[in-house]
Amino acid sequence: MNVIKTALEGVLILEPKVFGDERGFFMESFNQRAFDEAVGHHVDFVQDNHSRSSRGVLRGLHFQLPPHAQGKLVRVTQGSVFDVAVDMRKSSPTFGRWVGVELTGTNHRQFWIPPGFAHGFVVTSDSADFLYKTTDYYAPQAEGALRWDDPTVGVQWPLQDLTPLLSPKDAQAPLLGQAPCFD
Repeated sequence: MNVIKTALEGVLILEPKVFGDERGFFMESFNQRAFDEAVGHHVDFVQDNHSRSSRGVLRGLHFQLPPHAQGKLVRVTQGSVFDVAVDMRKSSPTFGRWVGVELTGTNHRQFWIPPGFAHGFVVTSDSADFLYKTTDYYAPQAEGALRWDDPTVGVQWPLQDLTPLLSPKDAQAPLLGQAPCFD
C-alpha cells in the first residue's frame, strides 16, 4: 500500500496494490496490520456504511464530537467523488484548513479522516457508491456540521456549472465561527 501524507496532520490518502489483467482486478481493500502501520497506531472500526448518490449530490461537511468522535476510512467502488476533510481542532495549527482528493471506482484510493475533522464529498459522475468504515457508532446527540460553502474555509468544490443537491440539514449547517469544534 502506498501512503500519501496530506497538508493536514493525520489525514492520509491510501493507495492499495491492485492486480489486474484482462479478467478484471484483485485488491486487498482492508488489512488491519497494514492500516495500523500506515496511521501509526491501532484503530478499531465498529461500523461500515454504504451510500449511493447521483451527480451533484453534496454530503457534508459532517463530524461527531467526543465522546463519540469518529474516524472514517472512505472509498468509492463505482463512480467518482471529490472528497474533503476540514480540520475542526481549535488547538491545531491547521484549524479551518481543508484538503481534498478524487476517489473513484477505478483509482481505488482510500481517504483516512481521523477524529477531529469534518468530512464531506460531492459526486462528480452520474452516480457513485461510497463506502465508509467508522471508528464509533452514529450518535445523533454528538452530531456536528460545517456549512459546505463557508467562505472562511474556502473549499474549492469541482462543481463546474452544477448547483449542489443538499439535504435541508446540510443547507442550514453553521459557518466555522458558529460550528461546534474540538479542543
